[in-house]
Order: sequence, then structure tokens, then C-alpha cells
Amino acid sequence: MMAAHILYSFRRCPFAMRARLALGIGGVRHELREVRLSDKPAELLAASPKGTVPVLVTAEGVVLDESLAIMRWALRIRDPEDWLARDDPALIAANDEVFKHHLDRYKYSDRYGSDPTRHRDLGFEFLQDLEMRIGVGGQLGGTKAGLTDAAIMPFVRQFAGVDRAWFDDLFLPRLKPWLADHLASNLFGGIMHKVSPWSPDGPPIVIEELTNADR
Repeated sequence: MMAAHILYSFRRCPFAMRARLALGIGGVRHELREVRLSDKPAELLAASPKGTVPVLVTAEGVVLDESLAIMRWALRIRDPEDWLARDDPALIAANDEVFKHHLDRYKYSDRYGSDPTRHRDLGFEFLQDLEMRIGVGGQLGGTKAGLTDAAIMPFVRQFAGVDRAWFDDLFLPRLKPWLADHLASNLFGGIMHKVSPWSPDGPPIVIEELTNADR
């Protein structure tokens, strides 16, 4: 049986990761179409001409081409761990608009002609804010992970990976275990399986509902 919903994704994109996390925790059955960003399929561009991922095409033909819209759509269908109750739009906006700006200019300094050290240090200021927000509860919204954690974690992961030795030397006693726990989770492992790029002639990759043990 074909999946009713179709997700165009790119495995390493943090925006696509957050969408897959919400689909995964909600157990929303869908067809996963991995995209080569250098050779975007016509079907993706027809659904969303801007050509960025993730893009979700629902069974009803509705196109969602913003990662947060996909997350909230999926969680409105099924939210077994009440992620929507821990949704901090202001903090997510700071991640997407400020931290992502510095992350790009730190990671891709040659592309932007930027000073990577300056943007690394400005990005670290955001990590310090997260450190305080995690607090004793262990998550950004208290004692349980929620939408905010899933929306921000992929970007912190990417930042940490630019210069791992430098990151490991930082004093972030709350944020580092938070990141490590999310990366070690079965949920994250499940959404990071490598798949071949999608082809109209290939077999569909259907993502089924996760079991409680998978989460």
C-alpha cells in the first residue's frame, strides 16, 4: 500500500531533520523521497518552485514547504508525547533567524566571505542562552522534550560538528548532555538512516509508524 503523504527531504539538512523528527514521533505514515540538491526532481519543483527541503505533499494535495509547518501539521495528527505543549515560537525564531545566520557564516565562511571566528563566537552566545534555558529539567521546555527541542537540536548538532575539538572544550554542562541524549535516541537514529536518492522508477520508501521502543 502506498503512503498517502510524500516528504521530499535531504538527510543532512537540519530543517529536514526537524520535519522527520515530528513525523517520526507522531507515527505519520509517509513516503520519503531523498533529494539530490544538485539535481532536484521535477516533482519537487512542481510542488514547491523554491526548491528547498523539506516539502510535504499531503494526501489531499496540500503542499507544506516550511519545516515548522510540517512539524505542527504532523503533531496535530498525532502527538503521543505532547510535543505541542512545549512549543516556544520566540526561541525557535531566534534559532532560525539569528543562530542560523551565524552558523552558516561560521561553517561556510568561504561561501559568505565571512570571519568564521566572529560568527562562531556569536553563535556561542546563543548556546549559552540554551544552556540557561535547559536548567535542571534537562530540556528546553522543562523535564520532557518537546517541539522546541526537536526544532533546535539539529542546528546545534551542525554547529558542534564544524570544529568538534573546539566545541568539546566549551563549558556547557547542561547543553552537551542534552545534545548527546537527543543524538543517541532511537528516534534520531531512525530518521537518519541513509537511503538512496529518489527516482520515479525506483521502489517507494515508506516510513511506517514507530513503536514505543523505537522512540
